[in-house]
Amino acid sequence: MDTRTQMLEAAERLLDDSPDRDIATRAVCEAVGVGAPVLYRLFGDKNGLLSALVDYGFERYLGAKRSAGHTEDPVADLRRGWDAHNGFALAHPAVYRLMFSPHLAQVPGASKEAFSLLERTLVRCAAAGRLRVGPHRAAQAIMSANVGVALSMVSQPDVYTDPGLSHRVRDAVFAGLLTEDPVPGDDDPAEPGAGAAALRLAALLSDGSDALTGAESALLREWLDRIAAGAPRA
Repeated sequence: MDTRTQMLEAAERLLDDSPDRDIATRAVCEAVGVGAPVLYRLFGDKNGLLSALVDYGFERYLGAKRSAGHTEDPVADLRRGWDAHNGFALAHPAVYRLMFSPHLAQVPGASKEAFSLLERTLVRCAAAGRLRVGPHRAAQAIMSANVGVALSMVSQPDVYTDPGLSHRVRDAVFAGLLTEDPVPGDDDPAEPGAGAAALRLAALLSDGSDALTGAESALLREWLDRIAAGAPRA
């Protein structure tokens, strides 16, 4: 492990053990056995160290997400993704609080990748006929709920003591976004389930089908979006 990584690991351990959720750069240097000039050279200052710690947290979080792959069941993958997110937060509470802190001057680009990975899984759910709303809207609901539960549990562990809380919130959120069974490809927009069927077709088209021209695809997507949203026909 190089000196930079050692310092990041030491900073995380010290933050986890800190009652006031703060660390001194001197303590980080002492933990690794280096002088302050090394920290200044690698990170600039304390803010630079904490910013690097956020990046280091996202590297591990996204590395696990990328390596997880996917199965033939996108809904099961979605559940595992929620649980893995919460598991990471509980394993790295101090770093997680930094990663999703509202006080960050700039939202890390890695957080956008995390959202994109979630949205891809939801596109697969839509293609399987299991989604009630568009993948982007569903991703917003799931990510905000997942982060909210995880932050609550790591920020106020003495209040949020129920070990089943995350699963209950997960199941409640998913119940409002997912269908119990695949929705058939019904051609009648007036039938119940037509919105989910439209979402399914839109997701299947996203695989890059060349059966339609660009203009035809754009028009079809507009119609499918209106059906999925329940918009009245002209």
